[in-house]
Amino acid sequence: MQPHLKQYWRIPPKASAAYVACMEDVLEVYGRPYDPLRPVVCMDETNKQLIGEVRKPLSVETGKPARIEHECVRNGVAQVFLDVELPSGQRHFEAGERRTRRDWALWIAGMLETRYRQAERVVLVMDNLNTHGIESF
Repeated sequence: MQPHLKQYWRIPPKASAAYVACMEDVLEVYGRPYDPLRPVVCMDETNKQLIGEVRKPLSVETGKPARIEHECVRNGVAQVFLDVELPSGQRHFEAGERRTRRDWALWIAGMLETRYRQAERVVLVMDNLNTHGIESF
């Protein structure tokens, strides 16, 4: 293994057959051969703080590092939605103001109606956030 690459793994909690069964299901999904009619798509979302500068940075001078004020102003938060289809390298992201059930449902609907219109079925891999459920539709 190259020194700059990391290998991530997780030891399941003690006596957690349910965890191991779910983990094996996900690993099986990732091991499937690529099929554009049944793509495996990873979906995640996160929030990012939007910050602004209090003072304009000083002009950069040759041979000197940039000088930027350490103080910043908080300009709210953006919600970022991302989907990735690893075998094809296809990925898409958008930022919005909220992360509600409706926002998630609209993201999934947009994904199915645009990027995966030709697919027979999309296999979606995601975490168990409270908005990620059939009731959101």
